[in-house]
Amino acid sequence: MKILLVAVNAKYIHSNPAIYSLLSYAGNYREFIETAEFTINHRKEYILQEIYKKKPDVLCFSCYIWNITYVREIAAEFHKLKPEVPVWAGGPEVSYETSAFLKQNPAFFGVMAGEGEVSFLELAEYYCGETGKELLEISGIVFRETNPKRHSSGICQTPQRMPLDLSSLPFPYRDLRGFEHRIVYYESGRGCPFSCSYCLSSVDKKLRFRDIELVKEELLFFIEREVLQVKFVDRTFNCNHAHAMEIWKFIREHDRGKTNFHFEIAADLLTEEELEFLSSLRPGLVQFEIGVQSTNPETIQEIRRTMQLSKVALAVQRIQAAGNIHIHLDLIAGLPYEGYERFARSFCDIYALKPDQLQLGFLKVLKGSYLYERRVAYGLVYFDNPPYEVMQTNWISYDEILNIKLAEEMLEVYYNSGQFEVTMKLCDAVYPDAFAFYQKLGVYCEEHGYLSMQHTRIRRSEILLEFLDTDARMPIDLAKESLLYDLYYRENMKSRPYWARKPIAFAHVTKKFCKKGILSHIEPFFYHFPKKEERSVKELPKRLSEEVYVLFEYDKRDALTHQAKTTEYTAREVTVG
Repeated sequence: MKILLVAVNAKYIHSNPAIYSLLSYAGNYREFIETAEFTINHRKEYILQEIYKKKPDVLCFSCYIWNITYVREIAAEFHKLKPEVPVWAGGPEVSYETSAFLKQNPAFFGVMAGEGEVSFLELAEYYCGETGKELLEISGIVFRETNPKRHSSGICQTPQRMPLDLSSLPFPYRDLRGFEHRIVYYESGRGCPFSCSYCLSSVDKKLRFRDIELVKEELLFFIEREVLQVKFVDRTFNCNHAHAMEIWKFIREHDRGKTNFHFEIAADLLTEEELEFLSSLRPGLVQFEIGVQSTNPETIQEIRRTMQLSKVALAVQRIQAAGNIHIHLDLIAGLPYEGYERFARSFCDIYALKPDQLQLGFLKVLKGSYLYERRVAYGLVYFDNPPYEVMQTNWISYDEILNIKLAEEMLEVYYNSGQFEVTMKLCDAVYPDAFAFYQKLGVYCEEHGYLSMQHTRIRRSEILLEFLDTDARMPIDLAKESLLYDLYYRENMKSRPYWARKPIAFAHVTKKFCKKGILSHIEPFFYHFPKKEERSVKELPKRLSEEVYVLFEYDKRDALTHQAKTTEYTAREVTVG
């Protein structure tokens, strides 16, 4: 007997915690179980042939919004080859409207709905023939009934399974082979205390935590093995103050300077004690993802989100003042009661906080969510296939959504990438409406055919320079110098943009200051540029009467931004001696 657990991840760097949790909980049946991980970048034919070559007797897929299309197609082709092999699905993408899923996808025999560990264990017992149970006696599953006398509909659904004790779950990562250079996902709690209408986590109101001593033991395992990043999948990690502080204190005390821990938090719940403590952490030890979603009070109320925006802003600013934690803020377009102009204001409100990243997403109408139930009342028009992204609502048109998408693409390239940090700060001074700036830049790129092409960093700089020159709000010589600064801030460029001076002009300075080879570079500028702590500027710098030299040291990078350490020298300092 061979049971194969298959995951199809969004990227290679990702891993799938679900299949490892199922495997570890299977106990004595682990010897009958194998796992296989692929990505959506693999050809479907390749995934199919690799599954086929493993010759499973039972095939199980972990299903999410990003892979369900792949999974359905691969399962259908596998079923043609091996119709006698039962194919099971599990995960959030198939845990709602399960009967409809089975009717629409005849290749699947059954679905494990909700938490799957105990259901999978009992299925393993069933298929290995070591229990007298029938499928009807296994809770939390939906399957095709082969006896029409018992279920004329052809689909049987057993009672919902009760949530399990998280401390009963074995640690799934005793062997880290195969996790090199990949994110390890970890959960210390399940459920969410909030009721956000667009989110499936709000469905599980049974908030549970893993025993804190077990958590500490497992986190120490990651720290000692110098795992690069551990991403907590807990929803609203800091909803329990004592639990969060225990974990944060533990990772600070045992930090070895290698592992980064990612947490999704509610910034407005942070206490004074937590904010004080967080300021003491090593730069880069933790990073935060904070879902703001909208700053429109009417929208926040309608989506049943509990949040105090003023507290969010204050908490973000306190964390930024310490300069040791990467902050990622989330914004969603297409929410109820938020039209195009009001969304633009939400964008500008959140952008003004200057997070390290601003993730602009588009509403996804997820089956099982409260928002899905209200889809008709809200006039939600969305894609029938995953990721079920909204196209228009009662408040926003498809044309306006497309305009937001232009802004979103430019935001990703020029802000979230961190590759144009200085130039984006200067743009704040001449484009007080940040959303209008990114949207206008997006229109410019669309009109010139730049959106359909892959570009190098230098070409991205050239495109931005073209736009700034056309718009004429920023002196072009300043734009050229700031873009050159950004290029070298990130890396020691192998080639130089066309507007940069020939290196021979300051070769004597390079010889004097650059003793580390490719690990350093020095460049002359006629402007003083804003430093890291200046997250935004209101005035453009004045052109200097005499150039200054900036030394970029790539072996001394910032722990959060990975930008080179910079030191500025006057013209006199580089010539003396």
